[in-house]
Amino acid sequence: MRKKQFKAESKRLLDLMINSIYTHKEIFLREIISNASDAIDKRYFKASAKGQTGLSRDSFEIRITPDKANRTLTITDNGIGMTLEELENNLGIIASSGSLDFKNENKDSNDEIDIIGQFGVGFYSAFMVSDKIEVISKTEDNDKAYLWTSEGVDGYTVTETEKDETGTSIMLTLKSDTEDEQFSEYLDEYELKNLIKKYSDYIRYPIVMNCEKSRPIDVTDEEKEKEDYEPKYETYYEDDQLNSMVPIWKRNKNDITKEEYNEFYKDKFSDWTDPLKVISTNVEGVISYNALLFIPGQVPYNYYSKEYQKGLQLYSSGVSIMDKCADLLPDYFGFVRGLVDSQDLSLNISREMLQQDRQLKAIASRLEKKINSALMEMQKNDRENYDKFFDLFGTQLKFGAYEGYGAKKDSLKDLLLYYSNKENKQVTLKEYVERMKEDQKYIYYATGDSVAKIDKMPQMESIVDEGYEVLYCTDEVDEFTLKIIASYDDKEFKSVSDKDLGIELTDEEKKESEEKNEANKSVLDAVKEALGDKVASVTLSTRLKSHPVCFSSGDGLSIEMEKILKSQAEAQGNKEFSDMQADKILELNEGHEFFKGLTKAVDAGDKEKISDYSNLLYDQALLIEGMSIEDPVEFSNLICKLMK
Repeated sequence: MRKKQFKAESKRLLDLMINSIYTHKEIFLREIISNASDAIDKRYFKASAKGQTGLSRDSFEIRITPDKANRTLTITDNGIGMTLEELENNLGIIASSGSLDFKNENKDSNDEIDIIGQFGVGFYSAFMVSDKIEVISKTEDNDKAYLWTSEGVDGYTVTETEKDETGTSIMLTLKSDTEDEQFSEYLDEYELKNLIKKYSDYIRYPIVMNCEKSRPIDVTDEEKEKEDYEPKYETYYEDDQLNSMVPIWKRNKNDITKEEYNEFYKDKFSDWTDPLKVISTNVEGVISYNALLFIPGQVPYNYYSKEYQKGLQLYSSGVSIMDKCADLLPDYFGFVRGLVDSQDLSLNISREMLQQDRQLKAIASRLEKKINSALMEMQKNDRENYDKFFDLFGTQLKFGAYEGYGAKKDSLKDLLLYYSNKENKQVTLKEYVERMKEDQKYIYYATGDSVAKIDKMPQMESIVDEGYEVLYCTDEVDEFTLKIIASYDDKEFKSVSDKDLGIELTDEEKKESEEKNEANKSVLDAVKEALGDKVASVTLSTRLKSHPVCFSSGDGLSIEMEKILKSQAEAQGNKEFSDMQADKILELNEGHEFFKGLTKAVDAGDKEKISDYSNLLYDQALLIEGMSIEDPVEFSNLICKLMK
């Protein structure tokens, strides 16, 4: 027997391993299974290099054996095994990785080598759940086997023992249960199956466990016909393979059916609807990775809440590393579900998280372009499903174009859809521009709470009469997004509520408008005086046809943006935006009947009636915009007063 102490630095590292490095104790099983897979890879690789034909990948397995009576969990592989020297070097010196050494020594020899271990510390994660670890290992070209035993930081012993098969067997004696930790769960068949499915489902060798099953006991037909007959069952045990082995994303795309992708998505991401789009990509080069992404067919129940977490599942050589890697997706593509599998990522020592490095950023950047390209392809070739997608997640794309001062507007603007009054459906900006009239200078849009309300806006009358197409902005973010995009194909965006619609008037029309404003200057001045700072100015309208009054916006903040910012400020208790005001221009329809009454009041010098009329018109304009009037009671009283 050889009894040895861990070196002082190894003792400190082991203590750190047990208490600090790993966040989740259940990780130990992933680490030991990964080591077993590495051991099998080494044996298969060496056999192939020597030209041995007796071994194939089907010759190997990793076996899990729980023993509740003795509180032991054993993980056995028929991999390469370890010599006495390797046991002492690989297990006696913490952070010495035989797998990494093997990978470096043979990196140019065979493309199929796929070693997982890098740091030489994963094995020691088992001490988080174990009081004692026993490792029996035997190599193919050695008759002797060795038993390595340790109970933690005090050291380890190595003794000669017997083992029939080549490979390694690791037996963990689990810690006693406490109020806070139930270590017995790692002996439960159901829990073990879940952990293997979660972390090691794509280890490329079978993970096998002798599982408890039940079957009916055969009885005669005569016994079945008895009145008191009840079926009886017997328990038996049978080997089950617990892992899928070959990930769907590493199979040939041509061999995978749409139904297989759909079932994988629904099972993996607990969704009951098929995805709208599957994005599969395999990149090889300086940074190699596989990615399998899905555009969901429904909005996750908590998607627009603070509880929602974006991110892709992350694998390293088929081993689960993170359930949600948020850094792989920008916020505006946060609806995407899926996974990335790569050997080229720099993992931290526990392999539970990533170090922030250029590889991760490079993959994220490529995925962003891939998703954008796939959505554009979907928009072009599968418009029905793209429209469904945009109804579900379009708001997020609009926020993406707006946020960061429009940093991503150029890459996202072609993905956006807006409802068109001419097409009676959602259209792209490109489609709008392609249909523009020859003399049209601007892309016109209108803002409101709904399509029905925008249809009734007074400001729409003159635009519709001119035959111009209008995009409807019914989301709060819409106008902010169009403002930040500013233009498309050199065509600026123009709100139908802007004071200048860019519609050219003839010289005669201009002259007529100027003369009317001058002739009615006293009326307009009287209304402005009555309303004071509520409006920036009062003018006769060139856009109103049948409606009496409307607002138009001056430069800067629009009326709709004021409404939204004030609403948000009230909800958040933010005074910074609560006092923000748009320059409201009150436009009056000189051809409407009300204008005669207003003119009479001004001519008669009836200041009370001028004030009543002016405030009533102002409140009407507010209501048309969907804004709250300042004093509903006073508004009601004014109507009753004028009805006398």
